[in-house]
Amino acid sequence: MAISQELLDLLVCPICKTPVELTPDETGLRCATCRIIYPIRDGFPVMIRDEAKPEPGSAKSSVKPEPGSAKSS
Repeated sequence: MAISQELLDLLVCPICKTPVELTPDETGLRCATCRIIYPIRDGFPVMIRDEAKPEPGSAKSSVKPEPGSAKSS
């Protein structure tokens, strides 16, 4: 299921508020500022910071963990 252009025009990164763009393989939404990709699951964008992955090829994501949060690896 494809994401409509109308929805894409409304979506922004929840961290920096930059508009996101569909990845070439249409499996995620890319924030160019944070250099992270939010996944699309079952046709729905998952705009949750903890679900985002660093952009392939980026040495380091600019996303900083929220104070007091600890993510286990």
